[in-house]
Amino acid sequence: MLKISNLKVNIEEKEILKKINLSIKEGEVLALMGPNGSGKSSLASTIIGNPKYEVTKGKIDFEGENILSMTSDQRANKGIYLAFQYPVAIPGVTVREMLLTALRAKYKEIKISALELKRTIENEAEKLHLSNELLNRGLNEGFSGGEKKKMEILQMRILKPRLLILDEIDSGLDIDALATIAKNVAEMVKENKMSVLVITHYQRILNYLIPDRVAVMKDGRIVENGGKEVANRLEKHGYK
Repeated sequence: MLKISNLKVNIEEKEILKKINLSIKEGEVLALMGPNGSGKSSLASTIIGNPKYEVTKGKIDFEGENILSMTSDQRANKGIYLAFQYPVAIPGVTVREMLLTALRAKYKEIKISALELKRTIENEAEKLHLSNELLNRGLNEGFSGGEKKKMEILQMRILKPRLLILDEIDSGLDIDALATIAKNVAEMVKENKMSVLVITHYQRILNYLIPDRVAVMKDGRIVENGGKEVANRLEKHGYK
């Protein structure tokens, strides 16, 4: 699904990612762990195509195609979805309007009625215990931390990406919200063979969303690969 080869990345002429090699298979959950400042979120931003991050060497292949020359929206249309650690608020654009626009763009070749699209949004929102009142508010405007994270998962459920990147989505969540989000992601993996890159500091989310593999990042490099036991060890002994 995703293959990163010898990737080097600069930001403001400073090298922050140093020869990253990483791959994710179809339907696989890969946890990327590491201390603050290790480069995890920078890797997520590079994959989605944030122009601040300058790739100086290497490749990112998504389903066999090098995506480095593509813009962020082109990568998103290919099926890459990034759920942000701090989702942005967009006053004046309601959740419902944003999702309807996204669905129409995704299914522009297929004739689907506005009523069908509306029902799709409401059915998926109900599974996440999101009210109609929230759907009619500006996107993330005045939302709690948990509501913002659930809104990211609602978008995921509706857009059905091929690759989901969760950038520290567990930060600031209570146990119930975390379990709900992890359960929804696990369902999408099973139903659609979606691949997941889950970026986290802690094992907590991995108790609910069980990873197939764990990679550890430090100082812009991948320093270890292994199974769930790697996360267990880090939880007990830290990164030192």
